[in-house]
Amino acid sequence: MTMLRSVVLVEGNSDRVALRTLAERQGRDLADEGIEVVAMGGITNTRAFASRYGPRGLGVRLAGLYDAAEEPQLRRGLAAAGLSAALAPDGPSDLGFYGCAADLEDELIRALGVEAVEAVIEAAGEARSLRLLAGMPAQRDWPREAVLRRFLGVRSGRKARYAALLVEAMDHRHVPQPLAAVLGRV
Repeated sequence: MTMLRSVVLVEGNSDRVALRTLAERQGRDLADEGIEVVAMGGITNTRAFASRYGPRGLGVRLAGLYDAAEEPQLRRGLAAAGLSAALAPDGPSDLGFYGCAADLEDELIRALGVEAVEAVIEAAGEARSLRLLAGMPAQRDWPREAVLRRFLGVRSGRKARYAALLVEAMDHRHVPQPLAAVLGRV
C-alpha cells in the first residue's frame, strides 16, 4: 500500500469522479502516487477535513477544488484548520485550492461546448429526458447551458455519472483550468 502523500479536498462526489477520471486519462494512478481525492459532502465541511488531513492532523499536503461563490467559506474553513495563509489575497490558490467559475458542471459544459454535451447525453440514452426538461414552461426560455446544468443536477447520481462521461469526451487541450491546476499541484 502506498503511503498517503497528498489529499485533494472537493465538495462532492461529482468533483471526485471528474478529477479521478481526468487523472486516468492523463495516465496517472492517483492511489499509486499516494494521492486521495476526498469528497467532503459540501464546502461547510472544509474545516473538519482540513483539520483531519492538514497540519493539525496527518500533515499531508492539501489541494482542492471548490465553487467560486463558496470561496469565503473555504477560506474560513482552511484558516480554522491551521492554514491561515488562506486569508491572504491569493491564499486559496497559493495553498493549491482552485475555484470553478460557477461549479464543476459549468466548467465541463464550457470546455466541451453545448453541442458536445448534448451528444454525450444522447449517447447515454437520455436525450428524451433532456428534451422534456427543456420544454417545460419554467425552462423554456433558459439558455441551453442553463438547461444542461439543471439537467445534470436534477436526478440523484447524474452529476457523478456525467462528470465521468464529459471528462472522457473532453479534448485534452480544453481541460478546465481549475481541474488542470489542482492535478498539476499534486
